[in-house]
Amino acid sequence: MVLLIDADSLIFASCYRSKENPGDYPYYEDLEDAKIKFDHQLMKIVNDLEEQFEIDKIITFNGSKGNFRKLITPVYKANRKKQELPPLLHPMHKYVKEQYNSIFGFGIETDDLVARYWKTLSDDIGRDNVMIVSIDKDYKQFPCLIYNYHYKHKTIIDITPQQALYNFYEQMIVGDTADNVNYFKGKGKAFSKKYYVDCNTTYKYTKQLYKLFKQEYKGKARQKYTECYNLLKLRTQYIKEYKTQ
Repeated sequence: MVLLIDADSLIFASCYRSKENPGDYPYYEDLEDAKIKFDHQLMKIVNDLEEQFEIDKIITFNGSKGNFRKLITPVYKANRKKQELPPLLHPMHKYVKEQYNSIFGFGIETDDLVARYWKTLSDDIGRDNVMIVSIDKDYKQFPCLIYNYHYKHKTIIDITPQQALYNFYEQMIVGDTADNVNYFKGKGKAFSKKYYVDCNTTYKYTKQLYKLFKQEYKGKARQKYTECYNLLKLRTQYIKEYKTQ
């Protein structure tokens, strides 16, 4: 099994320390403390999975510079208020890149990079031999194995091709509030389930969804459909330079 670890959330969490009192400073000040926490979290994930699988390779991903989605529309992630970031966040990203030879993206997001490697490796060695390790819901648009390591879940999800197809087209309606992507306000999962009840192919999903865009956006339907698709669809171009040997 090859593990593709989206390390962004792990890095963020590693910068926080346990507070004994509500008013205590929430962040680590010593980089070594954050490093130890990250290493412990990562090894715990790997050890848990090694109880069920033979782990052949671990590839970590973290950080990116530039984001093509912000060129599609300025509202992408515009809802995120400027928040105080942990002071050790950038040093920790640097540590993970150097210590784990982690892969860094340019112009795309970390989940795009993970998606690319997943597609490349799945085609090469089989989808049952590749697992994405992440708490990010966006990966559910692929027929893949996902390990959600969050303490409330700690579960392996095996997504079928039909489930993956539905998940993506559902998200096109429901949107992604975290990224400020919402083309149909007031329409959620219950609406999507009824609306797509007769859909079972990409063609049928696309045709049905485009009807909704035409109702909502009239002459701008094609533009809005394309925007929404490109904001939500993770990129999976084949990585020619990657070697499995």
